[in-house]
Amino acid sequence: MVSAGAVPVGDGQRRARLGLRQLLAPAARVARVEETADAVVGLHASDPATVYLSACARLREPSAGEVERALYEDVSLVKLLSMRRTLFAVTEEFAPYVSAAAARPIAVKERATLLKHLGEFAEGWSEARLAETERAVLAVLAARGEATTAELGAEVPALRETMLMAVGKPYEAKQSVGSRLLRLLASDGHVRRSRPRGSWLSSSYPWAPVEQWPELPAREAKAEVVRRWLARYGPGTVEDVKWWTGWTLGDVRRALADVGAVEVALSGGAAAGSVLPGDEAPVAEPEPWAALLPGLDPAVMGWRGRDWYLRPEDAPALFDRAGNAGPTVWWCGRVVGGWAQRADGEVVWRLFEDVGAEAVAAVGAEAERLVGWLGEVRVTPRFRTPLERELVA
Repeated sequence: MVSAGAVPVGDGQRRARLGLRQLLAPAARVARVEETADAVVGLHASDPATVYLSACARLREPSAGEVERALYEDVSLVKLLSMRRTLFAVTEEFAPYVSAAAARPIAVKERATLLKHLGEFAEGWSEARLAETERAVLAVLAARGEATTAELGAEVPALRETMLMAVGKPYEAKQSVGSRLLRLLASDGHVRRSRPRGSWLSSSYPWAPVEQWPELPAREAKAEVVRRWLARYGPGTVEDVKWWTGWTLGDVRRALADVGAVEVALSGGAAAGSVLPGDEAPVAEPEPWAALLPGLDPAVMGWRGRDWYLRPEDAPALFDRAGNAGPTVWWCGRVVGGWAQRADGEVVWRLFEDVGAEAVAAVGAEAERLVGWLGEVRVTPRFRTPLERELVA
């Protein structure tokens, strides 16, 4: 229920904020990839391509090399399994907050689950042996600088052991101890993913050690995450923040209170949203803008309630059954279609409605811009959606 006197923030204002604050309007684009990560609080990284495509859509001069600089040369972006148990690339400065607010709690659960599975599906494992194996892995990485899970397994044989999961069921599968243990060390902030072996689309990568981030109180860290989310995604509802973070309702409400969130009225006054103090005033409308955003881009995955930028009838074509978004076409803060890259490199798209000649020309220009920096690279989303499959068929 909306409080009496709450300042209204209409859908048009929300779209204007999205274009400006998430760097999608051309005038808002930036020079460095770190700025793009901060603008969306974290670049989705479950699909390696998304980090590059999302960042380059927001850069004045898109370049895969600029993204690689931040990820692997300066290491000013780090990937953490964090909000919603999703992999995000966040700035090194923000990483301690994300670690304390989301990654470390996940690591605690991952450790308990791994110990349980080792006890049930492997032999000779205990908490002490797991800790000993972790120390051995970190020692090898300290000596070598970086190594893949397979290379680590050659020096730490325990990593090569396996667990047979779901025995007798259709989805029976073996899991290596190494893959699980390295994921745990990454969630705990001990290791990071280094430059992949192969192209920037590859999921085959070595691990490298990292310095431990400072310990922060979880409540302080959660407040900082929510403060940044409101600054880039606000206004948003309690349900939006809960969905995006994956936290409990109590944690979300506490964090909103800690940052002094102010209630505003959304959707003609029918719903309540939150903004940071002083952010109730309208923002200037940007010039008309188009964007071709990749699957899982933060702009489409940023809110639970999406009706203000995505028509419900269009969603089935753009999302897979697990709720993963595919590539989307945007016009002035609304999703108006989807796109794909064919095997010959052509970028093709389909619009769901008549958005006018100016929009069509702008979408075409964005497609040319995308093809220009991709060059010979061909991108297929990891999570494929009905429209994307249809466009490349």
